[in-house]
Amino acid sequence: MFSSKKGNGKSTYSATTLIAKGTTIRGDLTFSGAIYLEGRIEGTLRADGTDACLTLSDQGSVVGEIHAPRVVLNGEVKGDVHAAERLELAEAARIEGNIYYKVLEMAAGAQINGKMVHQNEAPKRLPAPDAEAAAAGAEPA
Repeated sequence: MFSSKKGNGKSTYSATTLIAKGTTIRGDLTFSGAIYLEGRIEGTLRADGTDACLTLSDQGSVVGEIHAPRVVLNGEVKGDVHAAERLELAEAARIEGNIYYKVLEMAAGAQINGKMVHQNEAPKRLPAPDAEAAAAGAEPA
């Protein structure tokens, strides 16, 4: 469940940042690569990049939103979790908030107090209408 290796045995992350037990960060945090959280963050966690991963240990906690492609939770979260690719909930995961995910893996014992929202695809943005084409279409022929 907590593996970050592909079939070839190589890690998918170049470096891992550790926020140790006893550390509290107050404020928003943007990260790239992998982050392993044993401490506490009070603020929004936002991944920068499509290969980023957040792992929350059973002793870690987050008070705020989480936005990352891959999220592995085994601690306490008070806020919404947005996992663009994969969300893994271990047996000690406690979430008070909504979860948004594409793929969900949930172990027996994990708890969610909120909505579970499956996201098929990321919302697509339509291109802005061409001003000239819109003007031409609005005129009578």
